[in-house]
Amino acid sequence: MSTPVISAREADVLALLGEHLSNAEIAARLFISVRTVESHVSSLLRKLEVPDRRALSRRAPRPTPAEQPPAEQPRRPAPALPAPLTAFVGRTRERGELAEAVTERRLVTAVGLGGVGKTRLALAVAARVAGDFADGVWFVDLVPVTDPGRVGAAVAAAVGVGEQPGRGIDDALVAALADRQALLVLDNCEQVRDGVAPFLERLLVACPGIRVLATSRARLMVPFEWVFPVPPLSRVGGGESEAVALFLERAAAVGRAPAPAERERIAALCERLDGMALAIELAAARWSTLGLDGLTAGLSDQLRILAGGPRADGRHRSVRAVLDWSHDLLEPQDRALLRRVSAFVAPFTAEAATEVAGFAPLEAAAVADGLGRLAEQSLLAVTPSEAGTRYQALETLRQYGTERLADAGELTDVRSRHLAWCLAGAAGLTGGGGSDWRARFDAVAEDLRAALAWAAGRPEQRADACRLALSMAELAFTRNLLGEAQQRYEQASLLAAEAGADADATAALRQAAGVAGCRRLGDDMYRLHRAAAEAARRAGDTAGAARDLAAAATAAYRFSSTFGRIPPVDEVTGLLAAARGLAGDDDPAAEAAVALAEAAVVADAFGAVQGAADNTAPDTVACAERAVELARRAGDPVARSAALDALSGAQSWAGETFAAAAAARARIDVLASAPTAPARTHELIDALAMAAATAVGAGELTAARRWGGELAGHPQLAELGDHATSWLLVADAFAGRADEVLAGSVRFLDAWEQAGRPRSFSLGPAAASVAMVHGLRGDHEARAAWLALTDRAGSKEDHRYGHGAVFDAMVLLHHGDAHAALARVAPEPEQVWKWVCWVWLHWYAALRAETAVLAGQADARDRIAAARPVVAGNPVATALVDRAEALLDGDLPRLLATAAAFEAADCRYQWARTLLLAGGEHTATGASALADLGLAPMAVRRPHPRRP
Repeated sequence: MSTPVISAREADVLALLGEHLSNAEIAARLFISVRTVESHVSSLLRKLEVPDRRALSRRAPRPTPAEQPPAEQPRRPAPALPAPLTAFVGRTRERGELAEAVTERRLVTAVGLGGVGKTRLALAVAARVAGDFADGVWFVDLVPVTDPGRVGAAVAAAVGVGEQPGRGIDDALVAALADRQALLVLDNCEQVRDGVAPFLERLLVACPGIRVLATSRARLMVPFEWVFPVPPLSRVGGGESEAVALFLERAAAVGRAPAPAERERIAALCERLDGMALAIELAAARWSTLGLDGLTAGLSDQLRILAGGPRADGRHRSVRAVLDWSHDLLEPQDRALLRRVSAFVAPFTAEAATEVAGFAPLEAAAVADGLGRLAEQSLLAVTPSEAGTRYQALETLRQYGTERLADAGELTDVRSRHLAWCLAGAAGLTGGGGSDWRARFDAVAEDLRAALAWAAGRPEQRADACRLALSMAELAFTRNLLGEAQQRYEQASLLAAEAGADADATAALRQAAGVAGCRRLGDDMYRLHRAAAEAARRAGDTAGAARDLAAAATAAYRFSSTFGRIPPVDEVTGLLAAARGLAGDDDPAAEAAVALAEAAVVADAFGAVQGAADNTAPDTVACAERAVELARRAGDPVARSAALDALSGAQSWAGETFAAAAAARARIDVLASAPTAPARTHELIDALAMAAATAVGAGELTAARRWGGELAGHPQLAELGDHATSWLLVADAFAGRADEVLAGSVRFLDAWEQAGRPRSFSLGPAAASVAMVHGLRGDHEARAAWLALTDRAGSKEDHRYGHGAVFDAMVLLHHGDAHAALARVAPEPEQVWKWVCWVWLHWYAALRAETAVLAGQADARDRIAAARPVVAGNPVATALVDRAEALLDGDLPRLLATAAAFEAADCRYQWARTLLLAGGEHTATGASALADLGLAPMAVRRPHPRRP
C-alpha cells in the first residue's frame, strides 16, 4: 500500500490536531480561515483513512527527544501567557510549593498585599506547569473588568469562546471547557470578587479538567479553594538574599550596578521595605540618580511618618511610603500626569493621555515626554503593540493615582474628560470598517465600559451615559458580543426613561429585541417587545405600541422553538386584540404588523408548537398574502421579509414548493435595502437559511449551495457553526460532495457540542445528511453515530417520517437493498404531509417511484404517474422519476438522458449512479466518478426487463 502524500500545510494542521486544538484555534495559529482548516481536515481524513479527528490526533507526529524542552520548562507553549519585560528573581521555595499545589488542587488562590509580587509569581508558576495540562494555560487579567457580572465574559474572551444561540456567554464558556484539561490563571480578583466567586464555583463543578490559579488580596471564599499566602521576598542571607537580588537586578537595568560592598546596606534598606517587591523595584529605579545615601535618607523620612501599627499593616505602609516618596520626587507636571492617567483601566497611547490629562498645570505638548519619565521610574509599564507604544499603570499604582486625583479635587474633571474621550473613540469605531477594527475595539472596550459605569451613576452625566450605552451596544453587536449588545440597549433604554425620553427608550428596546432574536432567546424577544409597547404608550405613540404588541404576539408563534416558556395562547391572543385596538386605520406600519400577527397567531402560518390544527392551507396562504401586501405598502423591508416568511411557510403547507422557494428568495432581495440593525441581521440570517432550505426542496442545488454558503460565512454566525453550516451540508450531501460534507461536519459537530447540543428544525436534517454521506462511503459505524446524533439534534418524528426517510432510502438503494428502501418511504405523502411538505416532498415522491421500480413492485407505474405532477419543475426530482420510468421500460437512451439532466443540475452523485445503472460501457465511468466523489462502490440492482 502506497504512503499517502500529505502537503506541508496539511502537515501543519495534523501537528496542531495532535495538540488537541479546535479548528478556530488552528486557523488562528496558522493565519488561515476556519473553512480552509475544515478542508485540510477532510483531506487528511480521506488520505489517512481514519474516521474522525480524534483518530487524526493520534496520527500526529510526536516531538523527538531532541525537540523536547528541558524538564523544568513546559512541554508545550502557553501562548496566552504574557511575557514580562524583566527577569523573575528569587522565590525558589514559593515557586515549587505553588506549582505542586496547582497540579494537585482544583482552585489555588495566591493571597497577599498589593505590591508583594503575586502576579509575577503566578506567571512563573503557570509557565512551569503548563506542560502538565493538555490544553495549555489561559491568563486573564481582571484589572480592566469593572462589572462583576462580566468576569465570565473576560474569561471567554481570553479562551476564545463566543456566545451560542439561546444561552449566555457564561453558559457557552462552561460548555466549551467541560472536557478541557487546562489551567486558568485569574489575576487581580479582589476588585470583582463578588463576580469571581460564583463564576468559579459553577465552572469548577461543571468542568472537572479545569484548575484555577487566582491572585487576590483576600481569599475568594468558594468551595475547593486552597489559599497560598504569598510572603514578602526573603531577606534571609543579608546581601545574598532574594530581596537584595531583586534590587540589584532592577538597579543594574537602569544604570550602574551597585558595588559588592554595598550589598549589606541594600539588605538593610530592603528590610526597611519589608521585602515588598513593588517597593524594592520603585526604590531601585531611583538608584542611578540618588545613590544609596539618597535612597536611605529619603525613604527613612517617609517610613518614619507612617510608622506604627501591626506588622501586616506596616508592610502595606512600606509600599505606601515608597509610592508617596516616589510621587514627591516627581516634578509637579509629572505628578499631575501620574494621577490623571489613572482614569484609564487598559493600556493607553500617548495621544489618549494627552486628551484626558493634558490640561493645566500640565501642557498637552509635555504629556508624551512625561509618560517616558514615568516609565523610566517604573511608575508606568510600557506595552509595545502593533498600533504603537501603550502605557499602563500597575493596579496598585492606578489605585494610588485615583486617590491622588481625589485629593487634588480633579476626579470629576478627569473622569469627564475620560468620558468625552470614550465617546469620541466609540464614534470613531462606529461602522466597523478596516481590517484592524476588532483590535481597535478590543483596545478601548474596557475603558468604554468603565466610563459608562461611572457616568450612569451620575444624574448630570445621564445624557452622555445614554449616548455611550447606545454606541457600546452597536459596537458590541458588530464585535459579535451579542449578550453585551442586548444589555447595553436595555441600559440605554433605562437611562433614556430616567431622563423622560420615552421615545428614545422605545427605540432602544426594539433594538434589544432584535439582538435577542439573533441570540435565539424567544422569551427575551417577547419581553422586550412588550416593554417597548409600554414605553411607546408613555410617549403617546399608540400606533407604535400597536406595532410592538403585534411583534410580541408574532414572536410567540414565529419563533416558538426558541422559547423556554411558551406564552399561553390566551395571553398572546390578548396582545393581538390590544394591538388591533391601538392600531387604528391611518398607520400602515401598525396595520401591517397586526396583519402579520394574525397570520402567525390565527392562521398559524409559521407552524408553531402551539399552533391550531384546524387551519386550511388556502386560508393560511390568503392571510399571509394580505400581510405581505400591507408590509409592502408600509415600506418596511424587515416587516415585508417577515411577512414573506409567513407566506413561504403557508405555501409549503399547501404543497406549493416553487412558490415557497420564490418567497424565501425574495426576502433576501427585500432586505438589501434595509438599514443595518439587529432586527435586519436576524431577519437576513433566517432568510438565508430559508432560501437554502427551500432551494433544496425545489431541486435547485446550485442555488441552495450559494445561499447555504452565504449563511455559513455570515460573520454573526462565526461562533455558531452548527446553524451556519446546516443547509450547506444538506445541499452538498444531495450533490454527493462527500469531502465538503466531511469538512463541514467537523465545524458542525464542534459548534453543536459547544452549544450544549441544542435541538432545532435545521440541525436534525444537517446531521442526517452527514449520516447519509458516511453511509454512501460505506462507513456504517460513523453513519450509526451520526444517526444517533440526528435524534438528539432535531425532532425524532421529522427524522422518522421526513428527511430521515429520504436520506435512509438513498443509502439503502446505494447498497442494493431496494426492498428496505421501499419500506422506508412506504407511507403515501398525504399520510406524512406534516413532515415532508416543507423541503422533502419532491425527494420523497421521486424516491417512492424509484424504490418501487427497483423492488419490482406491481404498482411502480402508478407511483411514477403520481409523482410526475408533484415534482414537475424540479430538475433533480424529475430526473429521478424519468430514470425510474426508463429503468422500468428498459429504455437505455432515455436512461442516459437523465444522466445529463443530473449533471446539469449539479447532482454528480445521481449522475454517477445513473451510469452504473446503465451498465455496460458506462460502468467504468460511473465507478470512477463515485471514487472521485469519495464514495463506496455501488451495488447495482436492476429491475427485471419489461415483458412485451
